[in-house]
Amino acid sequence: MQFRMLKMQVQRQLKRDLEKANNYFQTCFVEPTVTYTVRGQKAGVAYLQQNEIRLNPILLEENGAEFVSQVVPHELAHLLVYQRFGRVQPHGKEWKIMMEQVLGVPAETYHCFDTTNVSGQQFPYRCGCQTHQLSLRRHNAIVKHGRSYICKKCKQTLIACD
Repeated sequence: MQFRMLKMQVQRQLKRDLEKANNYFQTCFVEPTVTYTVRGQKAGVAYLQQNEIRLNPILLEENGAEFVSQVVPHELAHLLVYQRFGRVQPHGKEWKIMMEQVLGVPAETYHCFDTTNVSGQQFPYRCGCQTHQLSLRRHNAIVKHGRSYICKKCKQTLIACD
């Protein structure tokens, strides 16, 4: 699908969801700006103080309507919660209520889109239980700055594979 058409779908979804929130709270939330500057594996990011949603253009193009119906409400909910309640837990009870009761969308915190085309170079590291694929940024943090990463499962430090 053409990127221009997808951007129009994003704007329509945003307006529909904003209208739902305005009706639910009987208020007039400030419409956010939307940019397409997110890179890597993130689908989208909400910048609270700037009232801005940044979306990943590659994941948008690859996933189309599914991306629009999941990611746009997710990021908008963060902004609406901030406007309504101030700074709270990113995926806390207020956000879940905004997603499910106000916008009528399941409160999923992670996307399941294929990130093969946006992953970039990967570096294998191992721990006691598995092999991890680290991004160039994390690999460089280890090599250049002595940073270390620990496996969430076995709590061992990750070591570069030979």
